[in-house]
Amino acid sequence: MAQLRIALAQTNPVVGDIAGNAETLVEWTRRAAGRGAHLVVFPEMFLTGYPAEDLVLRSSFAEASIATLSEVAARLAGEGLGDLPVVVGYLDRADLAPRVGQPKGAPLDAAAVLYRGRVVAKSAKHHLPNYGVFDEYRYFVRGDRLPIFRLHGVDVAVALCEDLWQEGGPVSVVAEAGAGLLVVPNGSPYETNKDDVRLELCARRAREAGCALAYVNMVGGQDELVFDGDSLVVDASGALVARASQFREELFVTDLELPEAAAEPGEPGEPRHEAYDAHDGTVITVERVLLSAAPVEPYEPEPPVVAERLDDLAEIYQALVTGVRDYVRKNGFKSVILGLSGGIDSALTATIAADAIGPERVHTVLMPSRYSSDHSITDAEELVRRQGVHAQVVPIADIVSAFEKEIGLTGLAAENLQARVRGMLLMSLSNEHGHLVLTTGNKSELATGYSTLYGDSAGGYAPIKDVLKSVVWKLSEWRNAQPGRPPIPENSITKEPSAELRPDQRDTDSLPPYEVLDALLRDYVEGDMGRDELIAAGHDPELVTKVIRLVDLAEYKRRQYPPGPKITPKNFGRDRRLPITNRWRERL
Repeated sequence: MAQLRIALAQTNPVVGDIAGNAETLVEWTRRAAGRGAHLVVFPEMFLTGYPAEDLVLRSSFAEASIATLSEVAARLAGEGLGDLPVVVGYLDRADLAPRVGQPKGAPLDAAAVLYRGRVVAKSAKHHLPNYGVFDEYRYFVRGDRLPIFRLHGVDVAVALCEDLWQEGGPVSVVAEAGAGLLVVPNGSPYETNKDDVRLELCARRAREAGCALAYVNMVGGQDELVFDGDSLVVDASGALVARASQFREELFVTDLELPEAAAEPGEPGEPRHEAYDAHDGTVITVERVLLSAAPVEPYEPEPPVVAERLDDLAEIYQALVTGVRDYVRKNGFKSVILGLSGGIDSALTATIAADAIGPERVHTVLMPSRYSSDHSITDAEELVRRQGVHAQVVPIADIVSAFEKEIGLTGLAAENLQARVRGMLLMSLSNEHGHLVLTTGNKSELATGYSTLYGDSAGGYAPIKDVLKSVVWKLSEWRNAQPGRPPIPENSITKEPSAELRPDQRDTDSLPPYEVLDALLRDYVEGDMGRDELIAAGHDPELVTKVIRLVDLAEYKRRQYPPGPKITPKNFGRDRRLPITNRWRERL
């Protein structure tokens, strides 16, 4: 057996900041060297950030990625770090017939091994995900290589993200090729219960490959996606060896005892290429590179670390905080602003924002109307006192009256006018002071169209867009149960929800109780069940008809809603994509 100390760089790259990401790579490699690491592994497409979407179709972007890769390899050597091999994801170009508008070849979701100032091995993702939030057939062509480099007597193979999730491809030939360790750079976004699925997958693939597996994932927010880290190492039997924290940047260092490679594969420095037929009918070429043949001198290993797991509500809450923090930071905003009504949605949104960027950078506006209850104002004021966020009061009754003087509105149009006045005020203050407007609507409202276009749906980012109303209450109770003074007034959690746009209004005037509604929405929106299936699943037929109609008619509203962090298996936005102009209706 041979010893190897690996450092998994669970980092938070910024899409498009190739120079900045390269600086991070150098700094974290220096830190890994300081920890005595023999190998450092960065996430998928780390140099460019992930997902880079249509940026990968630009020749200038791809060329910058490729050039920076070589430059950073030389820089590492120049700074005395060249003997520490680095595995890093980046954007490459394939030497294939070009697509239209791509004169220099098709894009590759690639990984490279940097050593002693050079790029000594390259690979690219073989399986291209094309489901859910992923549409990589649009961007990439598939790779067909499995690089295996010998490091201190251990053969180390490299595969990329989706190649772990699908049968066949590079991972399927690792056992036959004979590696002692498989390292997998990932850009795996968070959704509820993803950590359980991830561990089981890594354990199964390790057993199939017959070797230890090191899985490194990025962390941080990118528009609607949130990456949760959760990097881990399992041994050849699939047993968990070490596991990093969730939602936190971390250089995760683990010592492993791995089988020493055979005396082969040939002359030092001479790569040997072997072709294998994979399970999916393609040919994977194994490319072997010798970095160092002799094992390291025996040393005292560090104890392995298995970070404590977050419970389900803590995971969701941390995902929302991470999404808000990085959207604000990466887009250059200094502060946020939101309307504070005294209700549970705005209370939770304000709390998430304060936890994400600090209460001193959160501005709230209380905008009471002629229908606002006394407790709405006092509950909002109590939240401001508890959290220390900025607040100002702008009554809207006179502004609404000025509109009504010029144009007569009744019923729903008059109700929506109040919401639009509030939206206008928030956007005006955003223009004046540079705040990012946070939209406070939840997934239940967004699904059923229970929001006002250009009113409470106006804004730049929607922190609880993918959170059903029943989960909003659970998250609020969970946050109040954490150490310290509860940030959300109890009355905001316990009182009956109301938009307060007419006298004595209640959400239940228009919608069923949220626990009933949300169960139906999970099956229709996230489960894609049709009407018959919903009724067979036990939902009330009359309610199914009503809710399906509400959801289907609100597609045009959702298309204009701000982005927000994805936490469920199917969010509105990147996941669920339906035509606005659409005459299909579910029938018996």
